[in-house]
Amino acid sequence: MPRPSLLLASGALTLAVAACAPASDTSTSASPAGTASGAASATCAKDQLKLATPGKLTIGTDKPAYEPWFKNDDPSNGQGFESAVAYAVAQQMGFTKDEVTWAVVPFDSSFAPGPKQFDFDINQTSVTPERQKAVDFSDGYYTVKQGVVALEGSKYAKVSGLAQLKDAKIGVQAGTTALQAVQQVIQPSNDPSVFNQQIDAVNALKNKQIDAIVVDLPTAFYVTAAQIKGSTIVGQFAANSGTPEEFGLLFQKGNALVTCVNKAVGELKSSGELAKIESQWLTAAAGAPELK
Repeated sequence: MPRPSLLLASGALTLAVAACAPASDTSTSASPAGTASGAASATCAKDQLKLATPGKLTIGTDKPAYEPWFKNDDPSNGQGFESAVAYAVAQQMGFTKDEVTWAVVPFDSSFAPGPKQFDFDINQTSVTPERQKAVDFSDGYYTVKQGVVALEGSKYAKVSGLAQLKDAKIGVQAGTTALQAVQQVIQPSNDPSVFNQQIDAVNALKNKQIDAIVVDLPTAFYVTAAQIKGSTIVGQFAANSGTPEEFGLLFQKGNALVTCVNKAVGELKSSGELAKIESQWLTAAAGAPELK
């Protein structure tokens, strides 16, 4: 799911690897498995890559670029989970920081059909069969759980199960998997309120126009720490009971770069670097009970 942010107090979102999304070798990909290692090494040589801008790796993300995924609304500083992941992938592929350039790509247009002006996009985009019809994805780099945020002292602040949220007025951002998770898992009596931007959902909760919002769990920690004073994380839940939901790097359909990026992601997983980045930037699940 995606998103929001302002500046966080230092250390407000530091995490354990045992958080909601441990790095793992189990991944979801919209593309065929990579070629044999020798062939992959040859085709993934930096000077052989077909790039949006020759000699540069162009990475897309939305603006504002929210914490904890990015820091200070600046993807190019290497801080925040997704900025750090992007630069780690770039380094594995042989690019220096100066050879990485960023493009502003609105979230909902990133997975729309058609040509792309970036090599890959990183923007808390979950891999789904519907999106895979229009774009390709890398292997997953983060396993997602949803978080429920409500105002402290409200009727829904201390529920212990999803059934107790049936009558809640729930807000979500349009185009995100949070909407699907609410509809399919919580199945509230009232249709969820859908907002174009996550900040709109945050403001609706602040103004008590809705009872709760559902966002990915790291963003839920950010919302309660920096965006809504007097809010609390009610709990977390998986978007479905089958294959885990994962974020993937997004590509134009048919982009041959997927194989090389998957190779880089695989190396970051096997070396432990991806888990290290997650541990540095994302929030532990402590204090977010599982809602069933």
